[in-house]
Amino acid sequence: MTHDIHIIGGGLAGSEAAWQLAQRGFKVRLSEMRGSGEMTPAHQTDGLAELVCSNSFRSDDDTKNAVGLLHHEMRRLDSIVMRAGEVARVPAGSAMAVDRDVFSAEVQRTLEEHPNVTVVRERVDALPAEGPTIVATGPLTAQTLAESIVGATGQDRLAFFDAIAPIVHRDSIDMSKCWIQSRWNKRTAASNEDGDYINCPMTKEQYLAFHQGLIDGDKTEFKEWEADTPYFDGCMPIEVMAARGVETLRYGPMKGVGLDNPYDTSEEHPQGRWPYAVVQLRQDNKLGTLWNMVGFQTKLKYGAQIELFRTIPGLESAEFARLGGLHRNTFINSPLVLDRQLRLKGGAHIRFAGQITGCEGYVESSAVGLMAGLMAAAELAGHEWSAPPRTSAFGALLSHITGDAEAATFQPMNVNFGLFPPLHDVGKKVRKEAYTNRAKEDFGQWLGAMEAVPA
Repeated sequence: MTHDIHIIGGGLAGSEAAWQLAQRGFKVRLSEMRGSGEMTPAHQTDGLAELVCSNSFRSDDDTKNAVGLLHHEMRRLDSIVMRAGEVARVPAGSAMAVDRDVFSAEVQRTLEEHPNVTVVRERVDALPAEGPTIVATGPLTAQTLAESIVGATGQDRLAFFDAIAPIVHRDSIDMSKCWIQSRWNKRTAASNEDGDYINCPMTKEQYLAFHQGLIDGDKTEFKEWEADTPYFDGCMPIEVMAARGVETLRYGPMKGVGLDNPYDTSEEHPQGRWPYAVVQLRQDNKLGTLWNMVGFQTKLKYGAQIELFRTIPGLESAEFARLGGLHRNTFINSPLVLDRQLRLKGGAHIRFAGQITGCEGYVESSAVGLMAGLMAAAELAGHEWSAPPRTSAFGALLSHITGDAEAATFQPMNVNFGLFPPLHDVGKKVRKEAYTNRAKEDFGQWLGAMEAVPA
């Protein structure tokens, strides 16, 4: 069968993109390496859309949960992942969990039986020079293809031990204990009026206890298939630095020099009111709703992170949009190399989709695959593409990937309300519900007006 578009990668994102295009009458060649005699270090089968880690798609609550809202929007667009998820669903309370074997088999059966889809078991070693293409090869992209992507994007790397720092919701920070200031009061024309960082000060006693907590905290272990991937030099885990000596962090990411603590009224500091140590948070998105803990890349387990980081003054009630982590990850710097329609700026016939674009999680990966499929369908049909509203889960996630995040510090992200345009004058207790209500209304209007990709 001749094809209208080539999709490389039969995971969640590639399968979703293939389904959306096939349903709209386009012929799809879906290339999957597994089953051709090749296998990744993490997969166990050659089934399409195999779930490698957890069997959970997380919360299915679409009234006050961002990922549940994404479920809702995907269902409205007839997502194959949501369809198969219902077939394979197992009890999990308010979460959506599946029998992973049943799920994969359902996705594969549905696509293989579709008259517009040809599944080809083959390894693709280079980006196609021409022809509409969607690359959805995920975090375990084969080395040869990864090298081709590096060449096409002009970037010097794709894979490393991705030691990522936690991100905190701005409205959960206690600003009665913190202040905003730039170190040494250095500001640029783009700086905020008072400075660029939120500063959480520590006394000597607090710092020593925190340092010991980093040393003693429960940490993740390397997976066998990650053993040969080095740390990225700029993302050294904070507990690795802490192990080098008790003072290391005070002369690194927790350096308090040049910061004048307005809450310290003592006269004991000959150099001014510099804190003994400080945790700095830097704005992480253009909306100012998410703040990154600077230099706090970590491999502490999630429970240990929450317990320890909530001992930091000002973060006692912190709500985390993302906790820190350490894993091998392959992703492109999407805000730098992709346009708003997920097309490669250096080769517009190629779109990227799924986790390789810098989204995190099964559902998010599937959603970006779904959007890439719709965008490609619109282009193939000769229609103008209208992006989903930024107030929707789809719109917020796509905006993070293609423009809202800073390219210099871009890291994978789950969908969360910190990516949405903020709501003002809404009480904290009803804010999440207000986000979902606004999203559903705006998404519904977008669907009603969308003529570019009729099903």
